[in-house]
Amino acid sequence: MCRTGKKLLLIFLLVTFAVMLLGCGKQIYNESEGKNVSKEASVDEKVDKILSSMSQTEKIGQMMMIGIHGTDVNEDSLFMLHQYHFGGIILFDRNMKNKEQVALLNQHLQEQCEEKIPLFIAVDEEGGSVARMKEVLIPPKSQLAIGETGNPENAYKSAYDISLELKKMGFNVNFAPVADLGSFKDRHFSADPYITAEFLSEAAKGYEDGGMIYCLKHFPGIGKGKTDSHDDSVVVDISRDEILKNDIIPFKKIISERDNEDFMVMISHVTFSKLDKNTPSSISSVIMKDLLRDELNYQGLIITDDMEMGAIAKHYGYRRAAVEAVKAGADIVLMCHEYQHAQEAYEGLLEALENGEISKVQIDNSVRRIIRTKYINFK
Repeated sequence: MCRTGKKLLLIFLLVTFAVMLLGCGKQIYNESEGKNVSKEASVDEKVDKILSSMSQTEKIGQMMMIGIHGTDVNEDSLFMLHQYHFGGIILFDRNMKNKEQVALLNQHLQEQCEEKIPLFIAVDEEGGSVARMKEVLIPPKSQLAIGETGNPENAYKSAYDISLELKKMGFNVNFAPVADLGSFKDRHFSADPYITAEFLSEAAKGYEDGGMIYCLKHFPGIGKGKTDSHDDSVVVDISRDEILKNDIIPFKKIISERDNEDFMVMISHVTFSKLDKNTPSSISSVIMKDLLRDELNYQGLIITDDMEMGAIAKHYGYRRAAVEAVKAGADIVLMCHEYQHAQEAYEGLLEALENGEISKVQIDNSVRRIIRTKYINFK
C-alpha cells in the first residue's frame, strides 16, 4: 500500500475509534432488555423498580433515622429495625467503645437491611468539641482551629482523613461540616461568610474524595442564635436580606458547585422570625421548600436536626412534629435517643399518609431521593 493510502487508512481508523468512544461514553448494556441505555436512565429504572415494590410502611421507615442503645444489635434494636423498617441509624458514644467493636456493630446493622436497601449509618465527627470516642481516637482538629490556619487545604485534608477513618468502621454518613457562621464553641470555620465558604468547599471535596456522604448543617444557620436549641426555642430576628447576604452564602456555594446527591442538608430548629414568624426551621415550608428547594435549587436530601431537642420536644408532640417536618419538606426525620419517641414519630407519619394529610406523591419523591442517594453512593 502506498504511503498516502496508509495515511488515509490510519485517519479512518482513528475517526472510527473516536466515534465509538463518543457513542459509548455514558452507555451500559441492559441485559434484561437487550439494548444499550444511558447510565442515568438505568439508575432511575432500578430506583423506581425498588420503590414500586415497597409497602407504605417500608417507605415511611426509610424516611427516619434513629439512635439505638447498646454496643451491638440486641432484641430491642432488632425489633425496631424489622418492625419499622428504619432506613438510617446514628451512633453516639453510648454505642462506641473501640474501633473493632464499632466496625462489628455496623456490620451487624447492615446485615439487617430489608429489600437490600442499605442503611445510612451516621455519626457526628466534626472535630474539636464534637467528636466521638475521644478516649480511643485522636479527635480531629476543630473547624475553628482549621479556619485559623488561613489555609483551606487543611479543611480538605481533615475531611479526607476523617472519611477514611470512619469508613474503616462501617460509617457512610458524617454529620459534618458545620456551615454556620461564628457558631457555638469551636464549631465553625469563621464568622466571615466568604472565608467559611472557601473552607467548606475544600471540606466537601475531602469528603467526596474519601467516599463519605457529608452533611451541611444547620440550615439556614444557627450562628446568630443567643441560646442553644438543645435546651429550648431559639429566635433569630434578622432581616431576610441579611440572612441571604451572610448565613446562606456558605450553603449556597456548595449547593451550586457540588453534586447534590453527595451530601445532605440538615435543618436547624432555630426560628427566623423575619422569614417564618413563629415556626422553627425544621417544620417550616418557607425555609425548606421556598428557600432551600426553590430559591437555592437544592436537589439532595433534607434531614432534620434531632427532633428530641428542647426547641421541638418542649412545644410539639413527636407525632405532630414529624408530620409537620415532612409536610414542610423534610425527607428524613432524625430521632436520636428514645425508641418510644421514634415509634410515635413513625406512627404519626404513617397515619398522615393513610389519611391523606401527606400525599403519596410527596412520600414517593422523598423515598426516591433516599434510594437514589444510597444506590449512587453505595453500589
